[in-house]
Formats: sequence, C-alpha cells, structure tokens
Amino acid sequence: MDNKEILVGIVDDHTMFRQGIRSILSENEEIKIVFDAPNGGIMKEKIANHPLPHVVLMDITMPQVNGYDATRWLKQNHPSVKVLALSMFEEDEPIIRMLKCGAGGYILKESTAADLVFAIKTIAEHDYFLNNLVTGKLIRSLQEEINAPNVVSDLSANEIRFLELCCSELTYKEIAVKMNLSVHTIDNYRDALFEKLDLKSRTGLVLFALKNGVVRL
Repeated sequence: MDNKEILVGIVDDHTMFRQGIRSILSENEEIKIVFDAPNGGIMKEKIANHPLPHVVLMDITMPQVNGYDATRWLKQNHPSVKVLALSMFEEDEPIIRMLKCGAGGYILKESTAADLVFAIKTIAEHDYFLNNLVTGKLIRSLQEEINAPNVVSDLSANEIRFLELCCSELTYKEIAVKMNLSVHTIDNYRDALFEKLDLKSRTGLVLFALKNGVVRL
C-alpha cells in the first residue's frame, strides 16, 4: 500500500464490540475507522456515503445480511476492498466458507489488540493474512477435497510463476519487480486468473495454488 493510512470499516452486530474495536484501533496512527455497521445491509449504505475502506473487519453471524453474503457482495462490487473475517468460530466450516466467499484472512475475536493490528496491516499490504489457525484448517480442507480437472496445464509459465509468488509475502508491486514486468501487467495477470479460475481474492489464488500442487505447504 502506498497510502500509509489504512481506512477500515467494522461490520458486527454487537454495538459494544464495535465500540471496543474502534477504541483499540483509534490508538494506532496508521489506521482510520471510516464507518461501522451492525450488518451487511447497513454496510452497503455506509459504503455509499463514506470513503471506500481498504479493509473491512467482518463478523459472520448477523441479522438481515450475514458475513458470507456481505463478503461476496463486497468482492463483486468493490474487489479492491480486503475482507478480514473477525469471528468467535474456530470450526473448519465457517473459516473455509469465509475464505471461499472472498475473505483474505480470518482472526478470532479473542485475539489480542496487537494481533488484530498486525492482521489489518498485513492484509492491507499483501491482500491476505494466514495465521496458524487458518493454515491448519486449509491443510485439512485441501486433504479432503478431490482435485478438479487439471486447470494448471492450461496456464502459461508466467501465470504459474505469478501464482507461486502470490503465495509469498511479496506485494503485487514487488512481484512485478521479481518478474521484470510492469505493475499494470501483473494486475492484468491477477484479473485474468480471477476470471479464468472463478476466484475473487488473492487468498483464492493461494488456495488454488495449494490445492493443485503449484506450491506446497
């Protein structure tokens, strides 16, 4: 991210929790809260009337429009926004489901303030955040899934190299330097792979690369 200030939206149906997160994040000069909302429906209204956030902290269980649907809507309508799921659920199903909906990371509500700030900065900079909890769930999920038809064989050498680098901590700009390509070309690779593989986020690219053996954990 070139802009040092990270704009953040908070979507959670518990008022006191939203206020607590606001209080925690307001102490960090690099983070600015642009809105908070009690559900995905109100989030849509807030986004229409506030600066577009870089990162949205997304609860899962909410009335009217839940976190799954709100995340899908965000990635379809504002794909540049990174979604960091913030939930109390530790089970495999909600974590994997949120990632498949387009979330770039997942962190538990019981996490420390320092861990939350680190996750926000990481996903803002690298487009995804994978901690030990999520990595473990991914390994189990990938072991249980049957590989789809070998789509990898249809990808170019540059697309495969791009996928490999997406699984690193490099930013898209740093990937461009590594591949001796322009940032615009890298953006085109990313968008083309999103369309070709029916994905919505860098986390989706990482999942695809892991599932199909492009890289290994």
